[in-house]
Amino acid sequence: MRWSVLDAPLDSSGRGRGERWAPAALRSAGLLGRLGAADAGAVDALVTDPTRDPDTGVIGVDQVRRAGRAIAVRVTELLGTGRHPLILGGDCAILPGTLQGLPAGFDLWFLDAHLDFEDGRTSPTGEAADMDLSIVTDHGPAGLLDREGPLVDPDQVHVLGHRVPDRDTADGMEAVRVDPAVHRVPADRLRGPDAAAMGRALAVGTTPAWLHLDLDVLDPLVLPAVSYPEPGGLDWDDLTALAGPLVRSGRLLGMSVTDFNADEDPDGRHAERIAAVLAELLSD
Repeated sequence: MRWSVLDAPLDSSGRGRGERWAPAALRSAGLLGRLGAADAGAVDALVTDPTRDPDTGVIGVDQVRRAGRAIAVRVTELLGTGRHPLILGGDCAILPGTLQGLPAGFDLWFLDAHLDFEDGRTSPTGEAADMDLSIVTDHGPAGLLDREGPLVDPDQVHVLGHRVPDRDTADGMEAVRVDPAVHRVPADRLRGPDAAAMGRALAVGTTPAWLHLDLDVLDPLVLPAVSYPEPGGLDWDDLTALAGPLVRSGRLLGMSVTDFNADEDPDGRHAERIAAVLAELLSD
């Protein structure tokens, strides 16, 4: 596969959190050289406004929209030249822009500790990274996308590795319910041989697919350098066993990698491990 690495340093908290520095840290760990990938540069995806918009409930909403448009343009350009984009976030708020850049009709393989199905009312933070999956399936705040309707059919979304269930009404917050058409396989069903079996099962088919990897799908014991760690996650072997068949399926349009918090990796050892695993997964 002909990979092109594109930086999208979007931190949807608007406060300059460590995800903003993740692309630079992974580049410093030698990711491009390990992959033999082309350098596609960076998009203007910075969010510096920490204000929560009263209408949408989204922090820095105008900057989030701008970042999404910029990412979409570059994804479309790269696919048009026969390249496979590898987008380095940033946090999961890069997903709507990414999917806006794809041709219609694809599966989404979504590896994440969280369901990301909040909206402007239910999100406790206001970060678009709480809402990315609800946005792309047309359940999120209105007006964040340049077109109406879902970017991906909920029935074509496969959420893998989550540990956080739908939230019932509590502490004054509204309940969060994921569209029942979304396929969900929690982390406790992706251990050891089950991870490889799930990867092989999902790899079957001919529909193009996008792979989204939020690194908090990993257990914090193996990768603590994320912003919202959740116990009970996958280990590195589980991740490679699950994702390997997806990458080799022949269906993959590209991949996004998010939620590496470089602030939590002062000696660079976690960036080194991430780069090594990505190279193992994605190299021909």
